[in-house]
Amino acid sequence: SGFASPTEHVLEKSEVVPSNFSIKLKDAYESLLIFFKPVRCDHLAKQILIPCHVGELFNITECLTMKCCPSKTSHELKCYMPLLDKIQMMFRVLMFVAGGFLIFGCLPLCSCACLRR
Repeated sequence: SGFASPTEHVLEKSEVVPSNFSIKLKDAYESLLIFFKPVRCDHLAKQILIPCHVGELFNITECLTMKCCPSKTSHELKCYMPLLDKIQMMFRVLMFVAGGFLIFGCLPLCSCACLRR
């Protein structure tokens, strides 16, 4: 018989679920971190650029896969760490807090309206 018993089928699924859950949780954490810590690659002349320590990079694609910003200066390619976009970060945090206040402000009104019915 090529079919597995029901208990074997459940055990196989329980072994797979935790690893997928940890991967999804890590992806969700990274997405949340990216949302609240936005970065940018454009820089002003007076800003200090920190080089990416990814080894010898020969093309722009390798630089971008390491989540670095490529910069062409003279004849060689240099990669530097992206800069934190503080204005975008403040705007996103402000909108998140304002949305939270709006939801918690409307929650009592909505619950009272539902309870009256």
